[in-house]
Amino acid sequence: MRSGAVVAEFSVKDGRKVVLRTPRWEDLDELLGLINSLVEEKAEIVISDKLTQEEEADWLVDLLVRLEKDQAFFFVGEVNGRVVASCDLHVGRGTEVRTGNVGIVVKDGFRGVGIGTRMMQTIVGVAKKRGLRVLVLSVFATNERAIHVYEKVGFVKCGRVPRKHFHRGKYVDELIMATSLR
Repeated sequence: MRSGAVVAEFSVKDGRKVVLRTPRWEDLDELLGLINSLVEEKAEIVISDKLTQEEEADWLVDLLVRLEKDQAFFFVGEVNGRVVASCDLHVGRGTEVRTGNVGIVVKDGFRGVGIGTRMMQTIVGVAKKRGLRVLVLSVFATNERAIHVYEKVGFVKCGRVPRKHFHRGKYVDELIMATSLR
């Protein structure tokens, strides 16, 4: 898929317009700001240290190449020209070629208005069009808001890894959730 392609446009509960599109090289600073803002707030994500611009640039170059080769699907959520969210779909290999792994992040101040739900609905639609049969994701067991969104779009809890993450001074279980696309 080409860089900067619009995937969807919609308005959320508070009236803000959201554009979902594939990333561009010019998004580097915005993407770095997004992930580092989540690290600063100690959000329930696996990254716990701020990334450097060089690290983010290496990641973005690799992502843009995989997008061009149709080896991955990733889009950003943009509000007023600013990247405030991202969602990715990685397709498995070998015996998992019909399985996708999903990840999503939404910046503080943009949660609870429907952006995450619409992004998840969009990624499920993309996965169906690509012929995937199952989507899987992992989430901190304490992230009730995210779990609610995932359940709303059809994911069910199917596993738990006890004490997988050490977050904010305590151990947190990881939930495995999945949805069948058949």
